[in-house]
Amino acid sequence: MPRFLISFNDGDMRVADDEWQQVADESHAVVREAKDAGVWIFGGGFHTYEPVVVTEDGTVAPGPITPSDVVMGGFSVVEVSDADEAYAWAAKIARSCRCPQEVREFIDDPESVN
Repeated sequence: MPRFLISFNDGDMRVADDEWQQVADESHAVVREAKDAGVWIFGGGFHTYEPVVVTEDGTVAPGPITPSDVVMGGFSVVEVSDADEAYAWAAKIARSCRCPQEVREFIDDPESVN
């Protein structure tokens, strides 16, 4: 079955300070629903935007590779029957996170799946 990345940009969540617990509760409910449906692979949000770049020779340096005003804030990976089902899950995540979600399909590569 196809796998999809559902993600949002850092700063897209416009949540009042007193709403964060409700957003967390609603988001966790969607994750539990996706797990119960057997479509959840992995997901999470990032603490801060402090990327590290590792080069081909193993050198570690502060990042990013290419500076950008847009950075990923969080993501989910789901395995579903088709794009329409991925869009339905993205809509649930968007409602719970209070922000639009970007949906991208992974290339089908049997070597990259356990």
